[in-house]
Amino acid sequence: MVQEEIEVSVTNGGGDEGEPARLEGRFKALLVCWVLGFGSLVSWNSMLTIGDYYFNLFPKYHPSRVLTLVYQPFALGTMAILAYNESRINTRTRNIAGYLLFFVSTLMLLVLDFATSGKGGVGPFVGICLIVGLFGVADAHVQGGMVGDLSFMCPEFMQSFFAGLAASGAMTSGLRLITKAAFENADNGLRKGVQLFLAIATFAEFLCFLLYAFYVPKLPIVKYYRAKAAKEGSKTVSADLKAAGIHTPSEQGEDSKPMERLSNIQLLRQNIDYALDLFFIYVLTLSIFPGFISEDTGTHQLGSWYILVLIAMYNALDLVGRYVPLIKCIKLTSRKWLMIAILSRFLLIPAFYFTAKYGDQGWMIFLTSFLGLTNGYLTVCVMTVAPKGYKGPEQNALGNLLVLFLLAGIFAGVTLDWMWLIGKKNAF
Repeated sequence: MVQEEIEVSVTNGGGDEGEPARLEGRFKALLVCWVLGFGSLVSWNSMLTIGDYYFNLFPKYHPSRVLTLVYQPFALGTMAILAYNESRINTRTRNIAGYLLFFVSTLMLLVLDFATSGKGGVGPFVGICLIVGLFGVADAHVQGGMVGDLSFMCPEFMQSFFAGLAASGAMTSGLRLITKAAFENADNGLRKGVQLFLAIATFAEFLCFLLYAFYVPKLPIVKYYRAKAAKEGSKTVSADLKAAGIHTPSEQGEDSKPMERLSNIQLLRQNIDYALDLFFIYVLTLSIFPGFISEDTGTHQLGSWYILVLIAMYNALDLVGRYVPLIKCIKLTSRKWLMIAILSRFLLIPAFYFTAKYGDQGWMIFLTSFLGLTNGYLTVCVMTVAPKGYKGPEQNALGNLLVLFLLAGIFAGVTLDWMWLIGKKNAF
């Protein structure tokens, strides 16, 4: 009965995006997408937010820069493999594996801190680097898989997922400020706050696993979009549909002609500007945040709170920026103006340089906030506009390609971030 209803809905269409008005679960799906986005980065954002703790343990190893640089090759390499093979990969297995890996690796980070009693040294630092590599592998599984899955659903789901990504940073930053205030005068207070952080992140990852595995497939609106994608030739949704009690024609033994779709190369040629948009957004952002913010902005009146405030302002405004495109009149949809706006952000490099050298903390907080605001706003604009006009399998492939360029931009950015150290004494 459920199967018939979904199939009729796919054929007949309905609302603004061809979506039947009678299907329920839109608000629930938006909320779940937000939570799944939160879980996609909460572990890594926890690592960034507790950077002051690792800087105390490993002051000679530039942990903010090194850990980010370790993370990215694993994420980019895994994402390249997954993007190349996306049409043959079971999306359900991919996302579940990603969230489970996030859960296990975050738990390992907590166990490592207990096992070493919060001591520094080469051994613990290498262990942390290996766990961070697992974060990168998990990120490629989840972020590429979720973006590909949401690319053939309504744009609001994509926006909500990316808002959840930013919310993980904003909430960890807020929690970090609270724990610093609560434990500042306690014995070993910094470490206690870090342990609380990692415990919360571990719980969040397990929750995301449960939500994606058992709740998401049963939402009517999600079943509708996945059934629609299956009718357009997508094979990646079959396991999720089966989990919801819906069987594709091929599983029922019916003849189904493979539908023609654009190849990955053709999709990339048609959307190279969008791909470069994401690359340039994250090259600029990661060449400044978190390495430069954490180590090169000097000492000011806020003292040990200064870096935490900068990170919190970036994350808070990044979250705000991801909701701004919901206001249709100020959402950028022009390919030309998106590129112009994104390239204009490179003026922030000299702005940060001269502010760090001559400005006060107020100007640095303003610039960091603007960096976060534009990062979130432009990311959502690109990711919600690019997949329009394609069939389900093509949208899934394009979503994976866009995430690949996003991660490539992050990798290039964290590599270029080391250039801020040129000419500094005791930099290496």
